[in-house]
Parts: sequence; structure tokens; C-alpha cells
Amino acid sequence: MPSSHPDGRAGIDAALVERLLAAQFPQWSRLPVVPVEVDGWDNRTYRLGDAMTVRLPTAAGYVPAMEKEHHWLPRLAPSLPVPVPPVLGLGAPGEGYPFPWSVRRWLPGETAARGRIDDLSRFAVSVAEFVRALQRCDPAGGPAAGEHSWYRGASPAYYDEETRRCLAALEGRVDTGRARAVWEAALAAEWSGAPVWFHGDTASGNLLVDGGELSAVIDFGTSGVGDPACDLVIAWGMFDGESREAFRDAVGQDAGTWARARGWALWKALLNLTGDAGSDPVRAAAERRVIDAVLADHEALR
Repeated sequence: MPSSHPDGRAGIDAALVERLLAAQFPQWSRLPVVPVEVDGWDNRTYRLGDAMTVRLPTAAGYVPAMEKEHHWLPRLAPSLPVPVPPVLGLGAPGEGYPFPWSVRRWLPGETAARGRIDDLSRFAVSVAEFVRALQRCDPAGGPAAGEHSWYRGASPAYYDEETRRCLAALEGRVDTGRARAVWEAALAAEWSGAPVWFHGDTASGNLLVDGGELSAVIDFGTSGVGDPACDLVIAWGMFDGESREAFRDAVGQDAGTWARARGWALWKALLNLTGDAGSDPVRAAAERRVIDAVLADHEALR
């Protein structure tokens, strides 16, 4: 029997998935179950045959995201320009596993590493078109930004204390004076628009490419209805130069939204730099590049 460890991680393996399928979805129980090559932290994912996946939250805090995706992805999918994960079934706790879990159709493609993209500026426009299409989806009844979205779509002020702690810890390692100016500008640019759908984590790992082009968007666990500023962070995390300008032009958004987006990007990079990334020279350099780009943007566009 799998462990009932409270965060679920210790007991998740292929054998557990096989038992859950046999008990709840016997029509798929004879298909092979194999771990995916690149897995996430919030969920464990297994290939189920050639055409499906099984996705299991690793902790109770990730369960609302699972249930949200199950309810909303089928409603959003028809309005989006590329596929999102098709949900085939929602499983119940069982076999010693304490959380709901899901079966989804497999989406072909690889995560959006730069070397897999034919034209980064064209790709940036495709991402922008996805963001705009998502914003046009009917927000009525959608989940308002909050704990389930890790406060993406809410004000960056939720992370004010954490950001200021990071700035204090990084004194002498980054230009904290310029960084504070970016953060203060983000807080001052309060959102007052109509709530729209946001993805919450439009990063390269959640974008799939096939044949060098954007082919799908996955992992809507931080999605919801609110302020779309969080979906602009990819402008500094993945794009630069011409591709950043192509994204900026195609996605639109007003100056205040871009100011809050710079705040979101700065918060995440500072947090990563004070965490595990700070001890990894390659990851630390990547976070510093994001910070430098955000600071430069703020000073050029104000």
C-alpha cells in the first residue's frame, strides 16, 4: 500500500496509479503507466498508453487547482487558439492516496526551449495572441484571484513583505535601490479594470512547441479571473530584444498593467535568487538577467 504521507509525494508511483485506474476507470486499466520524463512539483504526471496522462496533486494545497482545471478547461478550450489539456475524467481519493486526481488526453509537443523555436519573435506573437484570447473568454462565474491562484491575478502587494525581505537580503548583490523603485511603481499602479481570465504562469515550461511553433498551453493551476498583469512576466523571463518588443506590441495592455507586470517579474526573480537559485551560478545568472531587464525597462518606459 502507498504511504499516507500528508503531502502525498512519498506514496505516488506507477503502481498506485495502476490501482487507482483499476478501481475507478477499469476501461483504461490495461494501458501501460510510465512516468513522464520532465515532471513538476505541484503534481506527478504519468503517461497512460499513447494518448493519455494521469495527473496527481502532491499536496492538499494543489487540489483546488486540479478541480478548477477539471471544471473550467473544457469551457475555455473552444475560445483559445491552441489546445489546452483535454480533461477525460476526475478520480476520487482511494488506495491510500488522499486527493482527487485526473485523467487527461496527451498533448504532443516539447516545452518551449529556445532551441526548439524557429522564430522567437513569431513565437512571442503567438503567446501574446493566446493571452489576448484568454482575456476575451467570458469571466462570469470564474474563480476570482486568491489563494487557489497563489494570488496571481490579485495585487502584487500581497507579496510586499516578502519582496522587501528579499531586497534586504540581496543588498550588495543586486541594485536594490533601483529594484525598490520598480516595486514601488508596481504597487502604485493599482488595477481598476474589469476582471479577465489569466493563466498565471505563462512560462516556457508551460508552453509546448511542435515543429518550431506554439502548439499548446498547459498547467492552468494558477489561472483565474482578475488582473492580467501576471501573464506579461514572460516578456523578461523568455523574450529579449526584438522578441520582447513583438510580444509587447501584440499583447497590448496599458502602462499600469506593465508596471505591475514588472513588479511580478521582480518579485519572482528576487525570491528565486534568495532561494535555491542563489547557490547555482547558472540559475543565479538567469535571475539577474531578468532583474536587469526589468530595471532597464522601468527606466526606459517611465
